Amino acid sequence: MSMVHSSGELELKGTCESMDALGVLAGVPYMASPNCDERPHGTLIRLVVIHAISLPPGEFGGDGILQLFTNRLRAEDHPYYREIHALRVSAHFLIRRDGTLIQFVPCEKRAWHAGVSRWKEHDRCNDFSIGIELEGCDEQSFEDAQYMRLRHLLALLRQRYPEIEVTGHSHIAPGRKTDPGPCFDWSRIA
Repeated sequence: MSMVHSSGELELKGTCESMDALGVLAGVPYMASPNCDERPHGTLIRLVVIHAISLPPGEFGGDGILQLFTNRLRAEDHPYYREIHALRVSAHFLIRRDGTLIQFVPCEKRAWHAGVSRWKEHDRCNDFSIGIELEGCDEQSFEDAQYMRLRHLLALLRQRYPEIEVTGHSHIAPGRKTDPGPCFDWSRIA
């Protein structure tokens, strides 16, 4: 959640400051996704992959994303859901349009977010990455609250994983994926 001070500055409410041994953030809603497993033994987390998702496509604020990541998406709720309801996908985090952060998978586990992917001569990006979904789409700009929350989350992740780099889903799966899309302003998280 966020609020605007009389000075016009946006401030996030519910900011998290700590992470447990498994990589679960304190003070953040946690909805356990079954779509994860153990990382290969000895794997170092060295990448954050930024994604964008909206369910139904182009619509924000509903429960579709939460249902998809927890295998509760019902095909009969929307025509598009008929195509995707059986997918088994997740991300470590979702940042809603208002900056609300939700965690689905502990950072130390492998979330199923990247699919067939390659980064710096390494395949299977799920093995060594953390997936962050932004509620959004290719055709609309992201909200200030999302950039603020993302910057804060990246700072926390860098404290624990100092070697991480940040990239987009489109960079690790070119031709297959376009997110976070042309409206994502990379300079705002530099």
